[in-house]
Amino acid sequence: QVQLVESGGGLVQPGGSLRLSCAASGFTFSRYAMSWYRQAPGKERELVAAITSAGGSTSYADSMKGRFTISRDNAKNTVYLQMNSLKPEDTAVYYCHASGQWWSSWGQGTQVTVSS
Repeated sequence: QVQLVESGGGLVQPGGSLRLSCAASGFTFSRYAMSWYRQAPGKERELVAAITSAGGSTSYADSMKGRFTISRDNAKNTVYLQMNSLKPEDTAVYYCHASGQWWSSWGQGTQVTVSS
């Protein structure tokens, strides 16, 4: 059974940083690309960043480039999202996502609130 558990969210002031973690289980983590999405109130869920199975390639939404960094530790079955220079518009629930040929799985999400 695939399970994704996010952690690390919270309240941070504008300009601050947070590091999100997603612990994965129930599948061979090192074989799959991983991604982070977010969903703000009243908005559709959007892709934030993605990373290939070995971590050799990453991609980001334009608004996150230069501020967010996705990484992974295949020995720990964990994917991370380092978020710097946070803005109020980054406030959202952040979700971890994994998918294979026949399955797709989401974590429960972690709330990130950027406010002074």
